Amino acid sequence: MDTVEAAPPAAVPDGTAAHAVEKIARTCLYEGYLLWPYRRSALKNARRWTFGGIYPQERATQLGEPHRMRTDVLLQGPATAAVTLRVRFLHHLARQVYRTTPGGSEPVDELTVAGTRHLTWHEATEREWALPLWTPADGPRTLTVHAPGGTAEEPLHDRDGRLAGTLTRTSRALTGTVHLDARPLGGDTVGLSVTLVNTTVAPPPRPGAPSARDDLAAYALLSTHTVLTCDDTAAFVSLGDPPPALRTAADGCRNEGTWPVLVGEPAAGRDGDDGCPRARTVLSSPVTLCDFPAVAPESPGDLFDGGEIDQLLILGVLSLTPREQEEARAGDPRAREILDRCAALSPDDLMALHGTIRGFRPARGTTKETT
Repeated sequence: MDTVEAAPPAAVPDGTAAHAVEKIARTCLYEGYLLWPYRRSALKNARRWTFGGIYPQERATQLGEPHRMRTDVLLQGPATAAVTLRVRFLHHLARQVYRTTPGGSEPVDELTVAGTRHLTWHEATEREWALPLWTPADGPRTLTVHAPGGTAEEPLHDRDGRLAGTLTRTSRALTGTVHLDARPLGGDTVGLSVTLVNTTVAPPPRPGAPSARDDLAAYALLSTHTVLTCDDTAAFVSLGDPPPALRTAADGCRNEGTWPVLVGEPAAGRDGDDGCPRARTVLSSPVTLCDFPAVAPESPGDLFDGGEIDQLLILGVLSLTPREQEEARAGDPRAREILDRCAALSPDDLMALHGTIRGFRPARGTTKETT
């Protein structure tokens, strides 16, 4: 059985169709990562990792959490059509602050060095499994996937250049399996299934412990989603608006913990223009979306709460007290980026977030003579 190692996602050139897909995929990846108001002490942040968590198989049922994610999609094209698959997720990092003392280092809850405050908390880093090319004609295939663990250290120096402390980020090794399968549905249509299972070995949760779910997050695949892309001989069919002939097949698709939608550029139907959407790329995400979602060009950057309205979140950030802003900066570097970006927005930037009309079209069921 082949083993695939996790790696940071590959860079995608700006302005390309792949970049548009990457933007919406990354938005889904970080949905719920750092909930407003972005502070460790906020009650809303008492439960992090809210979307797409796949927990170790032998422990998940003890917490009522899923141990697998399944994506079913419909593909129209020849059995030799090539399909690429990427599994994206966040890898938990335990963030620990250490103070340097004459006797060595000691763990502390927080430490201020050179005027900057650092808090012990959690972070995450992006991981991706890029699986080998596969065709439906290959038949079922099972792959082992692995994400190595490790510890990275960030030295903290005072204004005189002396080592005052260390910030460590530690991750656990993760393992899983990805099973690919295809079932013929008649004509040139096949149903593709992708099932991801977390097989990581993890300690049992402490009975009744309020932090049991957060403790197990270190062994989970967080915010997991899948991107499938086929070659130009085939196209994926919308499950939300399938052709009439494929409606029963679409209804029979089983998606567990995720929902696939078409992304990128629309593709023409193989049987002519039947008015039903198709595309060569599918994003299967735990965040429910419609076909062809996109990040608005007015959005100034990640806010990690993508289901909300940018303008409301930004005004909320700007209303934080200096003390609240300091805590947000101390807990996560991405929160620090959000505060800096929001503070740099001009009045014109904020006005652009009120909304815009991108085009008009007739309402369904109307004619040119009606309004």
